[in-house]
Amino acid sequence: MKKQSIRKQFAITAIVLIAVTILICFLANVLFLERVYKGDKEKNLIQTYELLNVNVTRGSITSEEFLIKLENACNRYNLDMILLNEINYPIITSGMNYEALSRKLLQYVWGMMPATETLVWEETYVIVSTVDSRTNTINMEMWGRLDNGYIFLFSTPMESIRESAVISSKFLCVIGIVSVILGGMISWIYSGKISNPILKLAQLSEQITKLDFDAKYTGNEKNEIGILGNNMNSLSESLERTISELKTANLELQQDIQKKEEIDMQRQEFIGNVSHELKTPIALIQGYAEGLKEGVIDDPESMNYYLEVISDEAERMNRMVKNLMTLSELESGSKHVVMERFDLVALVRNYINSADILLKEQSVKLSISSPEYLFAWGDEFKIEEVVMNYFSNAIHHVGGEEKEIKVTIEQLGEKARVTIFNTGRHIPEEDLEHIWDKFYKVDKARTRAYGGSGVGLSIVKAIMTGIKQNYGVDNVENGVAFWFELSTK
Repeated sequence: MKKQSIRKQFAITAIVLIAVTILICFLANVLFLERVYKGDKEKNLIQTYELLNVNVTRGSITSEEFLIKLENACNRYNLDMILLNEINYPIITSGMNYEALSRKLLQYVWGMMPATETLVWEETYVIVSTVDSRTNTINMEMWGRLDNGYIFLFSTPMESIRESAVISSKFLCVIGIVSVILGGMISWIYSGKISNPILKLAQLSEQITKLDFDAKYTGNEKNEIGILGNNMNSLSESLERTISELKTANLELQQDIQKKEEIDMQRQEFIGNVSHELKTPIALIQGYAEGLKEGVIDDPESMNYYLEVISDEAERMNRMVKNLMTLSELESGSKHVVMERFDLVALVRNYINSADILLKEQSVKLSISSPEYLFAWGDEFKIEEVVMNYFSNAIHHVGGEEKEIKVTIEQLGEKARVTIFNTGRHIPEEDLEHIWDKFYKVDKARTRAYGGSGVGLSIVKAIMTGIKQNYGVDNVENGVAFWFELSTK
């Protein structure tokens, strides 16, 4: 499609509008000017009649003020007039020979005037259009009788209106041509001021389509074009921001895909770890069970040993399966979280009391530092599981000359913190960030010795992440401190 210049279209439109306007004025001048002129003349005659009638009735026609007003009206409206009294004697005259006016008025009164065009017919006066036979000119005349019985005649030529119409038409033609030329030039210049910013906006939009967001509209117009330019700048910034967000979302999507792949790898690793963890107890159970079946032993003491091994390994497998099921439910979100307010001090102390036998077996010295009570928000049963995993982990790893476990419950601002410290060896720095992973064991031999599966801390991580609270571990002097926090508000 062929492009058309807005500037050219604007200039042509302005020229056409000017030409049409001039043409309408010309036609109105030709068709209606004479009619309007006649109506104006009739109005002037009636106003002069009313001025004359009022002053005659009042008897003030000889006053200087009235005569001045009447003379001004006759001069302004180009009137010839005559006023005759009851005996047809001229009282006031103005303009042409009063004898001719007097004779014409008497002819009107006696009905001796030739046929004329009646324009207005009232009870006291008549306005007619007549043709002067001598000069072949058209006059508008008003004659009639005043309230006191005097008769009058006003006469004004109409030929001037036709001459004025012709002159006005010629003048309009000249003005029209000049206006079209000047209007075309002015509209061409002015349209450039409008079309240039629009052209800049078009170029800006083209750059935006090419994703070039550095281009900006720099005009300072205060009109709609300026508003459009500012909106284009805002649109450019919005598109740049949106594309940036889309790229960020695309990057996140790629990361999610990568994370999914990592999860798939973790799943495979998880299956391998589970298989590995179950392989040893299953092999032991199978071996000792076959030994009993084949009767390789016959004394009661050895038989009880075989049975204890089978029972211990079965219990180990049972704990592992339960922990894995718990972890799976927590990570999938299928295990419903019930947020409630409970006494954290009472929960911790109740669990420690139930684990007293484990402390005595290990000869562990226990100390507890806590307020009388401290209420916090969380899932009470899940928090008890966190305490259980932390505390059992502390019992199994406590060491040193004096085996000691310290439990601290304190309020820090709007948080309640539980810290379980045990003496013993530090966790290697390279292992600190991995101890929360499933099946990760810092000391595999020792973990195997007390029956650990490497899932307990993963359960802690899943619970604390689920309720969106902080947890962690620190290497401190003489040992390791595991901690978690809950909101008190």
